[in-house]
Amino acid sequence: MEGAFAILVGALFAISIYLLLSGSLIRLVLGIFVLGNATHLLIFVAGRLTREEPPLIPAGMKFAEAGFANPLPQALILTAIVISFSLFAFLLVLAYRAYQALGTVNTDEMREAEPVRAAPKLRGRDV
Repeated sequence: MEGAFAILVGALFAISIYLLLSGSLIRLVLGIFVLGNATHLLIFVAGRLTREEPPLIPAGMKFAEAGFANPLPQALILTAIVISFSLFAFLLVLAYRAYQALGTVNTDEMREAEPVRAAPKLRGRDV
């Protein structure tokens, strides 16, 4: 089971890198969203995928028995999901606002924010 999730995590990372390297702003935002989900799944798999026992220590024992899932990665993922959803919503609004201001979602055409370079002056004679 964990091997299948490891393959899924690798596929999600590959998809997110492909989307991040494309030239569209919407694909960039979706790539960040998929990258966040791949990271959440990676942390979840690292905390084990067992459903056998709750992480409780029985009375009279000092240590928990083997075979339970670690609750810390699950708690971290719940927090990270909320943060990544708010980041995704902010990036969607930012992309929509950039589309309204510039009229395009292609990152190569969004050059209004960059300063225009002056042509270099030639010394000596003009060509």
